[in-house]
Amino acid sequence: MFKLARKWWKYVTAKLTGSFNERADPKVQLEQAIMESQAQHKRLKEQATNVIAGQKQSELRLNAKMTELEKLNGNARQALIMAADAEKAGNAQKASQYAAAAETIAGQLIQVEKDVESLKSMVLESTQAADQAKAAVAQNSRLLQQKIAEKSKLLSQLEQAKMQEEMNTAMNQLSETVGDDVPTLKEVEDKIQARYAKAKAASELTENSVESRVLEVEQATANVEAQGRLSQLRAELGLDSAAAPAPQVEGGQPTT
Repeated sequence: MFKLARKWWKYVTAKLTGSFNERADPKVQLEQAIMESQAQHKRLKEQATNVIAGQKQSELRLNAKMTELEKLNGNARQALIMAADAEKAGNAQKASQYAAAAETIAGQLIQVEKDVESLKSMVLESTQAADQAKAAVAQNSRLLQQKIAEKSKLLSQLEQAKMQEEMNTAMNQLSETVGDDVPTLKEVEDKIQARYAKAKAASELTENSVESRVLEVEQATANVEAQGRLSQLRAELGLDSAAAPAPQVEGGQPTT
């Protein structure tokens, strides 16, 4: 039952996420992505700052121990010199006291030397960590700059996509039905082309029909009669009949 509930929850989450991504404004999502990258870079810089600060503190502690070590070395030498001088002067008590002081200082010196070696290792490790942190910040800074530059490019592409979508919508509306009583341009075009094709077909049928041939014969006969009448009138008027030759007949039909 628990596994089924988990599957159902994952399914619902994925469905809601998909619906959200489909409806979300890409420009807003892009701004969110850049802001998140900037926040990550800020956190990385803060972590790197802490690492570098630790390295600096280790260096300061090492320098302080080195100063203490140098001082103890000087004190140990001075105690031994003073013990030797007291012994030469025959003051055995002072010589013993100075020798004991030198021995105490030597013990302190050994401990400080151990501290110095430990701090040297710590400084080396912290320096390596600091160098890595600096490199990580520099690399992430370059990536952030690339993302910011990519943001400008994507915003430009987004605007172009919006313009193209608006153009596509306008073009689609030209081929869609505006209303029940208003035809589309495509429908009007089809109607005009259909009427033109029908008229053209009717014209071809008329040109090739028997009736059209009869009309041509009647027209030719009328032309022959008119030419004959004109010739008769020219003869009566004494005009040159050679200027108006009689119509010739070709193929059994008079020609004009």
